[in-house]
Amino acid sequence: MTSVSMRDLLEAGAHFGHQTRYWNPKMNEYIFGARNNIHIINLEKTVPALDEAVEYIQGIVSKRNKILFVGTKRSAGKLIKEHAERSGMPYVDKRWLGGMLTNYKTIRQSIRRLRDLESQSADGTFEKLTKKEALSRQRDLEKLERSLGGIKDMGGLPDALFIVDVDHERIAITEAQKLGIPVIGIVDTNSNPDGVDYVIPGNDDAIRSIRMFVEAIGDAVIAAKAESQGEVSESDFVEVVAEPGAGGEQADDAAQPAVEEPAAEEPAAGTPDAGAEDSVEPAGATPEQPDVEASSEAGEQPVEAVVSQTES
Repeated sequence: MTSVSMRDLLEAGAHFGHQTRYWNPKMNEYIFGARNNIHIINLEKTVPALDEAVEYIQGIVSKRNKILFVGTKRSAGKLIKEHAERSGMPYVDKRWLGGMLTNYKTIRQSIRRLRDLESQSADGTFEKLTKKEALSRQRDLEKLERSLGGIKDMGGLPDALFIVDVDHERIAITEAQKLGIPVIGIVDTNSNPDGVDYVIPGNDDAIRSIRMFVEAIGDAVIAAKAESQGEVSESDFVEVVAEPGAGGEQADDAAQPAVEEPAAEEPAAGTPDAGAEDSVEPAGATPEQPDVEASSEAGEQPVEAVVSQTES
């Protein structure tokens, strides 16, 4: 959930819609009433709609996916850029180029051209050109930066769009629909909510209102990133095999495996022991001991392997 309350939305003027004569009947369910010929948005529906959108966005970001921030009109562009950069997401704040999603292969070529010009500008290539050629390339660089600077690091199609003023960005919504990309949008009383998967009814003209919505989405992205980076997956855990104690009974058992000796057979009565001479040991001789060192080495090998695996 977001920390934005109904009081915060009231103070930001998010409840003010457009004049009643400009309303869109499809937004009727989100309208509380009218005052001085101005429609009033029902904030009791705005708050849960914003919470639902935030929850959906956090689910996308937690999977390391991208949200494209879109807002090209004057009152929204600066805020879109500010909070998209703050949250590390791509954005379009100046102008939506036709085919930015549906013709992304061509857009990618333009992004390569932008990176090439940035590299030339940084390494001093422009200074080696004629004044006319350098000026031409500088203009191309500035033009591409305005149009594509916000998406040059996107790396592919976004997983969702967050849009301020869905009527103004209708081309972006149409392209997203064709590709099946979900759309989250701030929708005013004069706007058409068709094509918007997560409708957030609110004032999309006042700067204070736009700032509150965009900031809430940016905060949600940052929180989801922090949470996903703090989580440790099961693959990050290493199973540690318990080692036997250094001087304990388990170590002795592992180093020197027990050997079960067959029970000696008693000779039959009156029958001389055929192996008596072999079984009689000379006086002062010590009984033969098992090769403890060899068996210890044989038993320690798997322990060393386990230790080396654990240390690695």
